[in-house]
Amino acid sequence: MTVASDTTRRGRGARERILAAASRLFASGGITATSMEQVAAAAPVSKRTLYAHFPTRDELAVAHLRALVDSGDTMEGVLLREDLDPRERLLRLFDRPDTDTPVVRGCPFIDAAAEFPDPEHPVHAYAREQKLRMVRLVAGLVTELGCPRPDALAEQLVTLADGAASRAMVLNQGDYGRHGRTAADALLEQALGTPP
Repeated sequence: MTVASDTTRRGRGARERILAAASRLFASGGITATSMEQVAAAAPVSKRTLYAHFPTRDELAVAHLRALVDSGDTMEGVLLREDLDPRERLLRLFDRPDTDTPVVRGCPFIDAAAEFPDPEHPVHAYAREQKLRMVRLVAGLVTELGCPRPDALAEQLVTLADGAASRAMVLNQGDYGRHGRTAADALLEQALGTPP
């Protein structure tokens, strides 16, 4: 192995540690309340290494959200599961989050947009992009199910999923999505004319 490839490999390890630390800190305290110094200490990396990978907290926040998307550990991730039929994928938007923490977190994209309210801010813009992607994924699934008005139903289901995730977080009730699932099932039945 050459010195250059060893340095690249170590750099990737530092980047992964930084993103993992940021993810933990952002989830527990929020993005804007987390300093770059806290991330460096939790990674652990030097501030120089941190800033070499992420020159600003905004860039780190967007990278964190991208890493969440890539991991599939978001509400949207279930929509891509090919081992489930389309209706089950839609209903699983409302399942209890798979987490080992006692505190229920809401949707990380809604949380990020709330912390960066300027619609033009890169973090807010990326969060919006993911929420629009979620609607497209849901519209594709309801189209597969034969819905005559997929765009309207997709908006209703996504609004319901986001609302259920937000209430679960505010009330700290991980199973709150069961209410949204019941409502989503009724919407699907009404739109498709098929029983669950």
